[in-house]
Amino acid sequence: MPAQPPPGKPQKFYFFYVHRKPSQNRPTVRGGLFSNRQSLKPRQNPHHHHKPPSDLSKWDPHLLPSPSSTTTTTPTLSFLSPIARFITDAFRKNHSKWGPPVVTELHKLRRVTPNLVTEVLKVQTDPSLASKFFHWAGKQKGYRHNFASYNAFAYCLNRGDRYRSADQVPHLMEAQGKPPSEKQFEILIRMHSDANRGLRVYYAYENMKKFGIKPRVFLFNRVMDALVRTGYLDLALSVYGDFKEAGLVEESVTFMILIKGLCKAGRVEEMLEVLGRMRGELCKPDVFAYTAMVRVMVGEGNLDGCLRVWEEMRSDRVEPDVIAYGTVIAGLCKGGRVEKGYELFKEMKGKGALVDRAIYGALVKAFVEDGKVGLACDVFKDLVNSGYRADLDIYNYLIQGLCNAKRVDKAYKLFRVTVQEGLGPNFVTINPILLCYAEMRKIDEFCDLLVQMQKLGISVVDDLTKFFSFVVRKGDGLKMALEVFEDLKVRGYYSVSIYNILMEAFYKTEMAKKALSLLNEMKDMNAQPDSSTYSVAIECFVEEGDLKEACACHNKIIEMSCVPSVSAYCSLARGLCNIGEIDAAMMLVRDCLASVSSGSMEFKYALTVLHACKSGKSEKVIGVLDELMQEGCPPDNVVLSAVISGMCRHGTIEEARKVFSNLRERKLMSEARTIVYDEILIDHMKKKTADLVVSGLKFFGLESKLKAKGSTLLSN
Repeated sequence: MPAQPPPGKPQKFYFFYVHRKPSQNRPTVRGGLFSNRQSLKPRQNPHHHHKPPSDLSKWDPHLLPSPSSTTTTTPTLSFLSPIARFITDAFRKNHSKWGPPVVTELHKLRRVTPNLVTEVLKVQTDPSLASKFFHWAGKQKGYRHNFASYNAFAYCLNRGDRYRSADQVPHLMEAQGKPPSEKQFEILIRMHSDANRGLRVYYAYENMKKFGIKPRVFLFNRVMDALVRTGYLDLALSVYGDFKEAGLVEESVTFMILIKGLCKAGRVEEMLEVLGRMRGELCKPDVFAYTAMVRVMVGEGNLDGCLRVWEEMRSDRVEPDVIAYGTVIAGLCKGGRVEKGYELFKEMKGKGALVDRAIYGALVKAFVEDGKVGLACDVFKDLVNSGYRADLDIYNYLIQGLCNAKRVDKAYKLFRVTVQEGLGPNFVTINPILLCYAEMRKIDEFCDLLVQMQKLGISVVDDLTKFFSFVVRKGDGLKMALEVFEDLKVRGYYSVSIYNILMEAFYKTEMAKKALSLLNEMKDMNAQPDSSTYSVAIECFVEEGDLKEACACHNKIIEMSCVPSVSAYCSLARGLCNIGEIDAAMMLVRDCLASVSSGSMEFKYALTVLHACKSGKSEKVIGVLDELMQEGCPPDNVVLSAVISGMCRHGTIEEARKVFSNLRERKLMSEARTIVYDEILIDHMKKKTADLVVSGLKFFGLESKLKAKGSTLLSN
């Protein structure tokens, strides 16, 4: 509490009219009226509001009240000192842009210290602004950066993805009379290593050698590990050569980095040589080291090398643990050597080791894929007898294997087990059973299974859609899919998505009429076609030569506020080009590229051709066509029609003919096709000329006279 004057004694005020002594965290303050710890309140002026002078020692931008509220926010930079917060707020108020306003704010400070610069750079995210501030601070009188400020500057540049500039910090230190130490290069190596920039790690290491700095064993290990992880094994071996020349002694980490790198590269003989040196000079690898080697070999798919490492582990009398066994068995099962994996599994069981459920799952999956369902069932029984509860993936593999062996009755029993155990069977579980029922034409059992899935709360329509999509991709699956669908329709199992799958399958097998019959059937079944249905119908109508109906389907899609598929756009555009409706085709090209994110390459180059035709020169158009052919796409109807459209609008018939002649000379167009396109070119030019004449007559109001003259000619 402030001291109070004795009662009855008048309060004596003190006046201070000199400068207060400044300190680091408090700027120069002018003198004023002060009392005994009590300030005199000035009279309030209702018209003029004077803000009190800011006290820099109490300044915090994150505690300032908002204009609409006096509540404070949680300070996010409260750990900074007041001067550091003042500097960061000066950056913020000027939108993080260096300029005279920022310099003016910084000049309010009496001086900055290296620790203050370090504090600011640690929270700065803009590398450009940090660089300007760092160099501004270095120009202040009596200021010299220390190691901490240089390190903070390097970290800031790296955060802003300016790691190349961060690599130049040691050179900057040397130029400013502060030779870098090993710590500065360790920071750079660690930053590049964490970002998996192997070549930058090697660049920093080479710079360190140029400065005459001898790394420690730890830093050598860090450099070699980064190079091995990023795939630069040869550079890592060259660094290891420098390591030996420096007379340093390897640690176990050094040997393991080289061994893992050689394992990853598949250089097994060299790996065994390094492993021998490790045994002779240091110690034998333990089970963790061998497990790491095996994991690397399995990850690269080198099963032969993996088994050689396994033999080396046995020769060293290192007892493998559960993780080592699991890694090898899973790798062998994945690589198609399930018999060897099963041998190791039995060896593991013989030693009384605890077998992980993942090992059981890998064996079951591998046996099913190898067609050995009996062994898969034996492994499953062993799993249950060991006290494990099989997961849904294991049941799915077994159901798939039993269905492949035409034992659908046993597969159905396993499905019932998954339901009883509450594992939540999904489409992967029931798809093999449905497929078997479909092949055996057991539609009653098929529908019973659908009813059970519906009781479990699973969408039957979605599963049927996936089922038919799976079936039509099989060799003779389309016929079976249609037969199954005919039986399911009677029982009410049909949807628009299933119709779409069947229609698309019929179209791809060149049965467009059958696909269109399904479209008519949908209308009879009161199933409302969607945009996908009409997109397939467009392709079918174009193939049948009915462009009128294809355009009608396109219009229905637009009326639904949807977009046709890219293949439908391409098919309709080609069809319109074939009948000479070039303007309509070009409108489709523009509409497609404006509506979809990934249009066809032919459409993109068609627009480029139209743009090139504005010059009226055939050379530019030929250059665009050459670029298209370099992409592996010869000019199709749409691109050639774009040449006709562009040249009729901006060029001449002669220039268009030069383009076609060039393609014919290069044997990209046959002579007959050239003649056909020449006729289309002439017809389109006549049409454009007639349109211009009619437009001119309309403009001058002579259209009525043209109609009267035409009627007179008809009467005569």
